[in-house]
Amino acid sequence: MRHIRDKSFVLILAGFVGVISGFAAVSLKGAVHFIHSLLYNEVFVLNKYAHLLAPLLGISLTVLTAKYVFKEKLGHGITSILYAISKKSSIISKGKMISRMVTSALTVGFGGSVGLEAPIVVTGSAIGSNIANIMHLNYKKRTLLIGCGAAGAISGIFNSPVAGVIFSMEVILSNVTIAGFIPLLISSVFASLVSLTLLGDDVLFSFRLTDDFKASDAPFYILLGVVSGLVSVYFSRVTFKIEAMLTNVKDAFPRVLMGGIALGLIAFIFPPLFGEGYETIKLLLTGNENSVIVESFLASEDNKWSITLFVLGLVLIKPVASALTIGSGGSGGIFAPSLFLGGVTGFLFAFVLNSFFSDSVSISNFTLIGMCGVMSGVLHAPLTAMFLIAEITSGYELFVPLMLVSAISYTTSNFFEKHSFYTKHLFERGDMHKTKDRLILSQIDISKLIEKDLLQIRPEATLQDLTNLVKISKRNIFPVVDDKERLLGIVTLDDVRNIMFNDEKRNSVLVNSLMHDPPAHVSSNDSMSTVMSKFELTGAWNLPVIDENRYIGFLSKSRIFNTYRTHLQRHDKD
Repeated sequence: MRHIRDKSFVLILAGFVGVISGFAAVSLKGAVHFIHSLLYNEVFVLNKYAHLLAPLLGISLTVLTAKYVFKEKLGHGITSILYAISKKSSIISKGKMISRMVTSALTVGFGGSVGLEAPIVVTGSAIGSNIANIMHLNYKKRTLLIGCGAAGAISGIFNSPVAGVIFSMEVILSNVTIAGFIPLLISSVFASLVSLTLLGDDVLFSFRLTDDFKASDAPFYILLGVVSGLVSVYFSRVTFKIEAMLTNVKDAFPRVLMGGIALGLIAFIFPPLFGEGYETIKLLLTGNENSVIVESFLASEDNKWSITLFVLGLVLIKPVASALTIGSGGSGGIFAPSLFLGGVTGFLFAFVLNSFFSDSVSISNFTLIGMCGVMSGVLHAPLTAMFLIAEITSGYELFVPLMLVSAISYTTSNFFEKHSFYTKHLFERGDMHKTKDRLILSQIDISKLIEKDLLQIRPEATLQDLTNLVKISKRNIFPVVDDKERLLGIVTLDDVRNIMFNDEKRNSVLVNSLMHDPPAHVSSNDSMSTVMSKFELTGAWNLPVIDENRYIGFLSKSRIFNTYRTHLQRHDKD
């Protein structure tokens, strides 16, 4: 290792991360396929009502496994990766290298209406982070290997190396140079090779184009882009709202019971919402939409209306099903739900045009491009959506409508939702920042900057007592605290400069008559953006730190600036 250059060493590690991520993707797909086969070939054949209980069983097993085996909370995996990059120096726990694979296999295998992509991205990212830790790499290289793991995960599960690289650049990493781009390529290619070797064409989702793109359909594609953007906003808002409602149920058992039973009922009424839903998309793409509604109560002789109403129901209910799965304790991501929702939206759009307006547009093309549109709007990743659909269809014949719909959907979604599904809560909490300076500030630990060398004084002390402190203190601020460590006020050297040598007042003037309130106070739990806002509003250079009504110390603006400068130099050096 001493004879290998740093850049070459990172490339070797990137390839290694890609290989392991590829194996992880193949293993996860195999586990879910095994559970699905067991359910459909053994359980559902004996009793069709097993649909009602399968999701509840899967979510229950997931919650128990996460709590007692891995001892971690689940939630949205990619959001946790972005949080680790922003706030934890790109350090991801070792447990995440395996926990999300096991829990998502249980959730999705038993019918949870979420996807495998986010869990495998978490797995790949955790692999990259921990390999970087073992090799004692710095923050910048550790973050790069996290991106390599994410790229390898997407590449391995879809056999789409280009989409894997672009996903990592759009969603995981904020700034990628050419030097950082090459490791992503290597990791993605190696993961794709592993997937091809072990799975061949049996990847998560693939389809061969059957219809050509017609330029005359461009107005319809523009309209589909707007519809996809609005559906993206609907998906995000409904998902967040239902998850928040379930989160308010503090006890895990009632939450699992509510979510699992509701999801089971939904999957029983709308069987395509059982699991990821890729099989349904394949049926719609190949013109077998009748097979999708064959077991539905909406099936009727007027097939045109029954298909329209059933697919519309899928569009409206899919966000609810996904939110119930994750909110009740299941493990999975919204990557697959966004693709499913886009597919049924595109199909419904084309089917209505052909059935009710006597147009003749390609249903398969609109289904695929709808997948791209909604994914672009939900993830705010238009390039990833474009290249993923292009790669899983083994061609770029639809690239023009893909570009058009992706751009319009992203713009429409961004008008209503400024942040992506993954980053919305992080930005709202101040845990993620777009600019470099705010990112560096957010990485500074406030608790390590608190100054505790300021000499305290009691409110009943005299001016003489304060003068004695001034003689030995190196600071010009004196916090006034009571016997319960509560801050009552502060006295500065300027407050007593004119009277501190007055013999008549030394024993008669008390500190409580000299003290005044600080302009503001902060907490050691405040975000750095909150702290800097208070410094800015008050114009102060020092603010007291108060936690649970107890005086802790003072925070100095000059010390924050010095720490920021040190972090900036280290960041640029890395």
